[in-house]
Amino acid sequence: MERLTFWLEETLGVNQQVQLDLIETLLAILAVWVIHRLGIALLNRSIRNIESRYQWHKGWGYLTTIIGILVVGRIWLQGVGTIVTFLGLLTAGIAIALKDPLMNIAGWVYILARKPFDLRDRIEINGVAGDVIDIRIFQFSLLEIGNWVNADQSTGRVLHIPNGIIFNNILSNYTQGFEYIWNEIEVLVTFESDWSKAKKLLEKIATEFSESAAGKVDLSDEKISKNYLLKIGTTTPIIYTSVRESGVLLTIRYMCKPRERRGSTNTIWEDILNAFASEKDIALAYPTQRFYTQNKERITPRKEGEV
Repeated sequence: MERLTFWLEETLGVNQQVQLDLIETLLAILAVWVIHRLGIALLNRSIRNIESRYQWHKGWGYLTTIIGILVVGRIWLQGVGTIVTFLGLLTAGIAIALKDPLMNIAGWVYILARKPFDLRDRIEINGVAGDVIDIRIFQFSLLEIGNWVNADQSTGRVLHIPNGIIFNNILSNYTQGFEYIWNEIEVLVTFESDWSKAKKLLEKIATEFSESAAGKVDLSDEKISKNYLLKIGTTTPIIYTSVRESGVLLTIRYMCKPRERRGSTNTIWEDILNAFASEKDIALAYPTQRFYTQNKERITPRKEGEV
């Protein structure tokens, strides 16, 4: 060994300290490679989800690369020899390499601690909505609602969303704090219809539904969250009147549970159709065109003094 060291020093001009650093560098690279392969094997055994495994593979690859650079740098650069500096660089490397997994873990802790939503809650975040069916350390799962399906009913798809998304997006919870939502049904009747009579019929239908078992709203203190300053206000159905191009618009506004929105809409519409069918002076409106003939429908100007 001494002869090889002497020969390298005489032939290549490499002194003993450099030779020692080279050997340590090779051993460090080998050790980091072994650690990397062991970590990959452990990840493959413990993580079944393909996306999570891929994410951890990338993060682990970045981490072992940074560790290798730091170890080799510590060998060749004596200025990085202090343990405090080394640990500082190592911590920074870990934070950069595992940014996304650490963000997801932080999101998981936040979800468990602050409970912005829980299992079986209906939420919407980042433009997607659904019922929470699973919460894990890196992601939570939703049974999707909406999309191509109307009235907030399930599509049958399961969405897996990383927990870290909760820090950068607005979260809407349908059920937390107050378990009811306001739903609206628009009924358009023709201008020739007796709209005031139609409005009374809609008020009767909406009131009967709200008093039935399906539409009953329970506002007892036990049902209302104490964590928010909620002003409930009016809970009885309301009918609003406005005008559209094709007729008079009557809007029914009533309370229902989020998962019963479509069922309640179906029930109320069937009652409306049955009620309007027996009324000759009420007709549903649809897009129409009216033609104006100047000679036959000329507007007579008002005389002076007429109101």
